[in-house]
Amino acid sequence: MRCPWAESDPVMRAYHDQEWGVPERNSRALWEKLMLDGFQAGLSWLTILKKRDAFRQAFARFDPQAVARFSEMDVARLLANPGIVRSRAKIEATIGGARAYLAMAEAGVDFSTFVWTMAGGAPIRNDTGTIQSKTPLSEAMSKALKQRGFKFVGPVIVYAWMQATGIVNDHVVGCFRRDAVSNV
Repeated sequence: MRCPWAESDPVMRAYHDQEWGVPERNSRALWEKLMLDGFQAGLSWLTILKKRDAFRQAFARFDPQAVARFSEMDVARLLANPGIVRSRAKIEATIGGARAYLAMAEAGVDFSTFVWTMAGGAPIRNDTGTIQSKTPLSEAMSKALKQRGFKFVGPVIVYAWMQATGIVNDHVVGCFRRDAVSNV
């Protein structure tokens, strides 16, 4: 059995079966996924998955050093790129997110350590049988990220990101990935 949300599309099935919920500890990869979740706001995750390669190309492979240097000319270039979601606010939030990420690093704060420490250091396995849209932890993490200058990191976006990056194991009971990602 697979989580029901992943059954409707082959792209979603592959994402579920290979990536979703696998604990991610690489700071840059965590940041990339948070930025993509910000682009997803108001859209389907399938839309973002289908555009992910174009996003990676448009945003310098999500290299925070490169993205932090993006100028207004880069914003204009991105707004003209039909391969990505062309939202000025989301594009500017990603550039600002790169700068916030780098500011944390310059202050000696590793992004992965910051996030995982807030989560208690290990994946949180949801055994309630109920999938939330946000939790007290996603609310606290959202607030902490906003205080550091991130945008498009509301508690619902942050919770979806926590699920995607394995901070929370929300694979439903009976899903073949539930125990597999717990053992990563």
